[in-house]
Amino acid sequence: MNQTLYDLTATLNNGTDKKLSDYKGKVLLIVNTASQCGFTPQYEGLQALYDKYKSQGLEVLGFPCDQFKHQEPGTDEQIASFCKRNYGVEFPIFKKIEVNGDNTHPIFNYLKNKASGFFGSSIKWNFTKFLIDKEGNVIKRYAPVTTPEKIEKEIQTLLEK
Repeated sequence: MNQTLYDLTATLNNGTDKKLSDYKGKVLLIVNTASQCGFTPQYEGLQALYDKYKSQGLEVLGFPCDQFKHQEPGTDEQIASFCKRNYGVEFPIFKKIEVNGDNTHPIFNYLKNKASGFFGSSIKWNFTKFLIDKEGNVIKRYAPVTTPEKIEKEIQTLLEK
């Protein structure tokens, strides 16, 4: 049987396991995040999208990662506090994970397999984004430089389907 995104589980920042099947029928924007990165201010744009489209079925899922120049050194509690305090983040933040290498989280193995980047499948930096439709299909992968605002039109289109 072919594995789907909905077969996978991740642990939320508070230690609760979350099945991705809970997000069936929603449009997902999955992002590997970091608190001390030049792209960290994108948390603001991600939260703005979440605020604007949550009621229409958008979920933003943040996955902190410390694999790029040690830009996410904090504990899960520190990360959650930072995101809330500095950017008012209310979308789900998961436990810190790895997105490359032998310990890559299964969700990112799946995403990279379905949408490789310009230089192959590995994640090159923080704030790489994956857009998933209501059926769990990976629609597109976005580079870290692509701001959340630039993805809004595509999110709107998927929400209207």
